[in-house]
Order: sequence, then structure tokens, then C-alpha cells
Amino acid sequence: MVEKTGRPGYLQIADDLRTQIRTGSLASGAALPSTAQLCQRYDVSASVVKAAISVLRTEGLIVGQQGKGVFVREDAAAPAEEPASSEVMEQLAQMRSTLAALGDRIADLEKAVFQGPKRSR
Repeated sequence: MVEKTGRPGYLQIADDLRTQIRTGSLASGAALPSTAQLCQRYDVSASVVKAAISVLRTEGLIVGQQGKGVFVREDAAAPAEEPASSEVMEQLAQMRSTLAALGDRIADLEKAVFQGPKRSR
């Protein structure tokens, strides 16, 4: 389950799956659980799972095969340095979080401004 730590859920899921790949719990060539299974395991929506999978795909740990699923790359379990893009991914996560907060604030402002009764013409 994703914890409320302030770190985006999709990054927590990506961290967990990355650890499983690195330790061999998800062996090279093994299929990842389906999106539905991951949604149930982590108690999140499909979009959160897809974002986590996208992170791992960008890092080169997994590959997707159309109509077959998503699989651990053959050489993914080998220990490697953190990808150079991890800092960029963290910055993107922070930007998404900030945009979501701004969206909420705008929605609150719209409710406050437009809360009066509607006038008929």
C-alpha cells in the first residue's frame, strides 16, 4: 500500500518494483503483475500504476510487449548506478504535486466567487 509520506504514490510503487527487480524477486524476463493486480496490491488507481511503470520503462528496467504484458529486462537485475534522469523525475514529481495543489486552490477560489444563486434570464 502507498504510504502518505509526501512522496508521490507512483514513485513509491516504482521504488518497490525496482527493489524487487534488483533483489531478484522479479527475475529477469519475468512478467510484472497486471495493472489491475498492481492497483489492488497498492490500493491505487490505474493511472498511478501506469505512471510507476513509465518511470521504470524510462530507467530501462522493464519493457512492454504489445498484447503480452510488461517484462523485466534480461540485464535489469544487475546492480547499476542510479540513472541520471532520477533527479529530473523527482523534479517532475514535485512539479506535478505543485500543479495539483494549484488546481485545488483555483477550484476553491471558483467556489467562493461563484457560490451565489444563479440568475435566470
